Amino acid sequence: MLIYIYLLAAYFLGNFLTGFFIVRLLGKKDIRQEGSGNPGARNAGRTHGKLAFVLTFLGDALKGALVVLAGEYAGLGQEILLLGLGAALVGHIKPILFRFRGGMGISAFIGGMLAFEPLSTLVIVAGFLIFYPLTKSFTIAGLISFILIPISFFFLGYKLLPIFITVLLVILILFVHAEDIRERFDKMFSKS
Repeated sequence: MLIYIYLLAAYFLGNFLTGFFIVRLLGKKDIRQEGSGNPGARNAGRTHGKLAFVLTFLGDALKGALVVLAGEYAGLGQEILLLGLGAALVGHIKPILFRFRGGMGISAFIGGMLAFEPLSTLVIVAGFLIFYPLTKSFTIAGLISFILIPISFFFLGYKLLPIFITVLLVILILFVHAEDIRERFDKMFSKS
């Protein structure tokens, strides 16, 4: 019963779209009607500046971290913590409270991964620093760095089920960004 309550609570916490509330506080507008229409940190930054970007990123990252930390506090296993993070991501991407129009899940994923395994920070940063010069794309380099996380978990000695769930979470993030990935690769290869 605790697991079901945890997963449901994680989904509804995911529904809290930080960018929506930050932009309302800063400019009394609906971020979903501005820029790309995405309530995430990047659109908040583009439409309302650095402060909106930072606050949105931190708020969404905190959401992912809170889900993992609450699960740890409740004594839940690694697999359930990762499923909770997945529920929060789904809640962020498809929030019932916002008619299923949410964000892309990057910040919540990063926050959850850092709370789950702090060494993920090094993997994300190293992956980005390696792949950004090659791709010249913030998005592609960041997404590739996420692919390295389950690989690093293997080398850190995690069991197969947590690694598999992490792979599914990365696939979810990649799926949500599929159109953006196609556009970035089209631009990269059309220049060469």
